[in-house]
Amino acid sequence: MRGPEFTDAWTSLRRLQRLIENGGSFPQAGGVKPGRFIALLLAATLWAGCQKPAAVAPAPSIDDLLPKQAQPKLQTMKIYLGAETLDAELALTPREQQTGMMFRTNVTDESAMLFILPQAMRAPNGFWMTNCPVSLSAAYIGPDGVIEEIHHLEKNDNAPVVATNDNILYVLEVNDGWFARHNINPGTVIRTEKGSLAEMFIQK
Repeated sequence: MRGPEFTDAWTSLRRLQRLIENGGSFPQAGGVKPGRFIALLLAATLWAGCQKPAAVAPAPSIDDLLPKQAQPKLQTMKIYLGAETLDAELALTPREQQTGMMFRTNVTDESAMLFILPQAMRAPNGFWMTNCPVSLSAAYIGPDGVIEEIHHLEKNDNAPVVATNDNILYVLEVNDGWFARHNINPGTVIRTEKGSLAEMFIQK
């Protein structure tokens, strides 16, 4: 290895050795004699100069970041939609929301998952059906607990289904067609045993 960096390092070390041999004021390090110190320093410098940079790991792909299996059943909360009642699982954390109903094959009319978004938005810009083998219906709900929109989510479709309303704070996923079968339409208010969704989840 005889690049410019090698030549510069060698020249600098030779000058340093001559300075020490001529009585220059270079402090000894840990009792190592100057001659041996120079040899060690030279070896370390040449070794460092010959090292290849560590290989950089490739950035993970989207597939690498996606959940690989269904999540266990989440904690539930009873919700009321007019005369109908559901025990809805609560997807609260980012990982719970990312996983949602992925990989679940046992979705029935009793299945429901309520997503509490971090803030009102034109949601759900990240709701898709990748790895969801069963089609679902989703209600996009405003901060006041009123259903604004109801959408069909096609199984295994990775295209996000975006709301037209930019003030969505909750999303309720149920078995496909559940809202139609139970006559639940936009304008329906969702409530809990402790009052409205806002009273339950929005801090005053």
